Amino acid sequence: MSLSGLPVRPPVAPMLARLSRQLPEGPGLFYEPKWDGFRAVVFKDGAEVEVTSRNELSLTRYFPELVAVLRQALPEQVVLDGEVVVAGPDGLDFDALSQRLHPAESRVRQLAKRTPASFVAFDLLALGARDLRAAPFVERRRLLTEVLGTVPFAHPPGVHLTPATRDPAQARDWFERFEGAGLDGVVAKAEDLAYLEGKRAMVKVKHERTAEFVVAGYRPYRAGARGTDGPGEVGSLLLGLYLPTGDLAHVGVIGAFSADERRRLAVELAPYKPRDEGEASRHPWASWARPRAGEARAPGARSRWNSGKDLSFEALRPELVVEAAYEHLQGPRLRHTAQFRRWRPDRAPRSCTYEQLAAVVPVELGEVFGAGGPASGTAGASGAAVAGAD
Repeated sequence: MSLSGLPVRPPVAPMLARLSRQLPEGPGLFYEPKWDGFRAVVFKDGAEVEVTSRNELSLTRYFPELVAVLRQALPEQVVLDGEVVVAGPDGLDFDALSQRLHPAESRVRQLAKRTPASFVAFDLLALGARDLRAAPFVERRRLLTEVLGTVPFAHPPGVHLTPATRDPAQARDWFERFEGAGLDGVVAKAEDLAYLEGKRAMVKVKHERTAEFVVAGYRPYRAGARGTDGPGEVGSLLLGLYLPTGDLAHVGVIGAFSADERRRLAVELAPYKPRDEGEASRHPWASWARPRAGEARAPGARSRWNSGKDLSFEALRPELVVEAAYEHLQGPRLRHTAQFRRWRPDRAPRSCTYEQLAAVVPVELGEVFGAGGPASGTAGASGAAVAGAD
């Protein structure tokens, strides 16, 4: 694929954002919801369409239904930055999106019909023969709004313009309300910001909460690329929450420990290993190799990404409680790796339930897309669902 008619051609490293726990405020700032999908740059040159990932790899073959919409709906020559998302009944569904990266062509076609993807655009790198990367964001946003204001309805797949606002109060409202629809924060951009490839030139404010979890196992650390196997070191802690039925659901992991922490954890956790085969057989996750239909992903299940990857774990008696920071839930599980905060010997394991987690009422994606206005490029007007809401 040549894309020779475009002033901006792949590879392009998307502009990134640095993390902040406080929403920046001041004159000249735009705010947008932070979408939870695959970051993607879309290149269209006539009938040629290429979709590349944050790592500059091609995503085109995995989303044929989206490529067809992009080919039909977008201008003759354009380069867009945005997010590929899949919407489920409760909002954005990252698990369904992840499953779209399948090596089998037949499976790709099947999933394109079952879980069609959409594209949410939030920046414009080129239009026609014009390279817009040096233009200020306020101009790129205006042109992007004009471009997507002519896109026909498609639901889903579709092409959408992300809402944007200059009002920090509106941004804070989005930060709270839109989480239930699968968005995981807010992004702030300066109006005079050029498109700086690969640079952390924007600011992202992401959700973080803390809760108490049962530690019911761990995965041993394996250094892999460094050539050592690291026996006696802890790679990640397996977290659980109790369901009303009394079952302990596996909800996620804590990882990213330093070498000293990995060794110290191995010593601290050793006394909590099952004392005999009988105790091991009564472990809540003893039957992880035979998960029931519809059960949340078990701690020992085979990796979706690498069928040869060892996800075996060491069981621990479910007696330890840890306080951990997390961003948000994706269905019954933590969307990202949690962060260790402290042990909680004062908490009873049975008190660690889903009820302690902040319950956010899902927001229909139609409301999310309806928050901005194509005519103005900012929030407050109706009709930002440029191609229809997911």
